Amino acid sequence: MTPLVIAHRGASGYLPEHTLAAKALGHEMGADFLEQDVVASRDDELVVLHDIYLDRVTDVVERFPARARDDGRYYVRDFDLDELRSLNVWERMNADGSAVYPGRYPAKSGEFRINTFAEELEFIKDLNAHSGRQVGIYPEIKRPAWHREEGVDITPTFLRMILDAGYESPDDAVYIQCFDFVELRRLKVEFDCPFKLVQLIGENSWREAKTDFDFVRTAAGIAELAETVDAVGPWIPYLYELVDDSPRPGDLIERAHAAGLEVHPFTFRADELPPGFSSFEELVRFFIVDVGIDGLFTDFPDRVVQLRLP
Repeated sequence: MTPLVIAHRGASGYLPEHTLAAKALGHEMGADFLEQDVVASRDDELVVLHDIYLDRVTDVVERFPARARDDGRYYVRDFDLDELRSLNVWERMNADGSAVYPGRYPAKSGEFRINTFAEELEFIKDLNAHSGRQVGIYPEIKRPAWHREEGVDITPTFLRMILDAGYESPDDAVYIQCFDFVELRRLKVEFDCPFKLVQLIGENSWREAKTDFDFVRTAAGIAELAETVDAVGPWIPYLYELVDDSPRPGDLIERAHAAGLEVHPFTFRADELPPGFSSFEELVRFFIVDVGIDGLFTDFPDRVVQLRLP
């Protein structure tokens, strides 16, 4: 199987993440899927941003200096959609104001805006119609339990928007991802979700969800996941190990495939290589040929499209 190329937050290696410009570029570069991370505004509008925070990817500190919470962070949930639309989106920054990836699009340059989930779905529909290429969507429900604590259950609206956009069957080009296993189970059981579901697997220390990511990587954990989801999206380091400084496939993918699950690891970045790899090309080929992944998230979709095998 030729692995799927998932444009991670769009072609985010070239343009600010999750902007429509980055999505259009990812589409043009030949990605099979475009990713959307979905969070809620104060007026319960669903917008596309990677974080529940605004201060690392927008000019919110300059525009609304008095709106931080006690922890010093600026939350999407504290702003109405009109306020969010007024912000300028830029390259991801560190807390000290330096660029996370210095070689990418110049920080604080250009004019890019936050878009709603519904707007992005319509935008992709138009891109597909114009190009003749049917590129799929790969949305993530971000921090659903946290959102409920904030007074909004985003999952029903999230699912309805996908259905309203014309997607309706398991064969449609839709994968829904989440770190929260409880929410994925809820999608399947409570909402009878027709789309493919993906359990993201990160580190427990990230606090993305109460899901025990150490357990879900075990044989018992994978078996339990397989009762609910169609694929797993593990962090790259979970799929290989270094033996005498050389990468070797781990056993997680074998467990997942034996359980009938696809494996779509994250995130393949040319400017952030994991240990054991000297080039992006080496990294991608190892995971396609030696590990045998079914898809991958990448900030550089054009380079993966050029590398993947027919």
